Amino acid sequence: MIRFQYRNLLSNPYLNPAIPASRLVNFADKVVSARQQIESDRKSGILGFYDLPEQDISPIIDFVHSLDDSFADMVVLGIGGSALGNKALYHALKTEQGLKKRIFVYDNVDPVQLFEILDAIKLENTIFNVITKSGTTAETMAGYMILVDILKKKFPQDYHRRLVITTDREKGFLRQVVKDQNYASFVVPDNVGGRFSVLSDVGLLSSAFAGIDIKALLSGAAQMREQSEQSDIMQNPPYLNGLLHFLYMREGKNISVMMPYSHSLYDFADWYRQLWAESLGKRYDLRGREIYVGQTPVKALGTTDQHSQIQLYTEGPNDKVITFLSVEHFQHDYVIPNIHPDREEVSYLGGKKLSELLNAERLATEIALCKAGRPNANLIFPELNAQNLGAAIMMYEMQTVFTGKLLQINPLDQPGVEAGKIATYALMGKNGYQKELAEIKNYIDNHT
Repeated sequence: MIRFQYRNLLSNPYLNPAIPASRLVNFADKVVSARQQIESDRKSGILGFYDLPEQDISPIIDFVHSLDDSFADMVVLGIGGSALGNKALYHALKTEQGLKKRIFVYDNVDPVQLFEILDAIKLENTIFNVITKSGTTAETMAGYMILVDILKKKFPQDYHRRLVITTDREKGFLRQVVKDQNYASFVVPDNVGGRFSVLSDVGLLSSAFAGIDIKALLSGAAQMREQSEQSDIMQNPPYLNGLLHFLYMREGKNISVMMPYSHSLYDFADWYRQLWAESLGKRYDLRGREIYVGQTPVKALGTTDQHSQIQLYTEGPNDKVITFLSVEHFQHDYVIPNIHPDREEVSYLGGKKLSELLNAERLATEIALCKAGRPNANLIFPELNAQNLGAAIMMYEMQTVFTGKLLQINPLDQPGVEAGKIATYALMGKNGYQKELAEIKNYIDNHT
């Protein structure tokens, strides 16, 4: 099971100022209130991601088993919450768990990216998974229309079996397409927001296709959820980390850096960026007051970014909380040969494993940050497997909602995203957006 090491988020000989452990007691009432609100939301069916560990995954497993053995690749078409979790799981486990099938994710409208994906696959060996709850997401639907056209031309008799759609259970454009065209389909749950949906059909289908043990994913999530029921917050990783980040925000630490010391977990930090930014970055609180709250998530990679970002983190503005992700045991490792035993410049490395050097550098960075008075924490993975990934996902999803309650904002909506969507519809000539298009033309005329 993953372990949350929070010692450098509390007072210690190096950190000054820091959050003293005694200060956590002062917020006990806020913690109790936030937990009560979460329980109330769960009972009313708002926080559906809490219940995903109990879902029936047999339709996914049966579907994957029914696929023709010739399918070696899956291309996921989605954006945001319909893409980032898929990438995080696949890239975290593809090497350490020896996954044989490949997942590609087209999560942009960049034509070069689409060309590169199509160039890397063989169409006859690929199944495409279109993921959008509304069925109207412009980016995803553009890719869908291009690829359906390609598939129809190349496989006019059986293109249907090369496409699976994950969308709303009953309504929306794509659900109607599923009914009309008889495509295989899965469901984006009604009460699970996109950025919380990785442990639903949204992320489980591609994971199961790749060979990830999705039952273990959900088991790890259930274990973390059980841990979150601890009344002692010091034994409760998601709520403790949420409270500490909340307190550091009040101290002006408005940047949250996630720094995996594992290349495999780099896309996990991408997934976290959306979760934390879109959930907590809000203009208004629940009373409608302007508060402009949020913590900017940044990703870094150890050891790579020790040579690019750590200088800023140790000597620049003291406005960050840094979280390391570290792995204790790697399935794949190398021993550094001592090929220059007579040269002290490099002989000290001889006989050591690469993983030893990697984790020594992480600890060294931790010490350097502490000496500079910079708060940091470490989320420890004993190894990279499905169970530990499921636990980490659930931890951050619960932490995010809990922190939102402490901030007294709605962590489930994203009103700031809608303005851009509307402007895109207008610019692309969607019917019903003529007024917005006129406003945009006026904007362009006044800024050129």
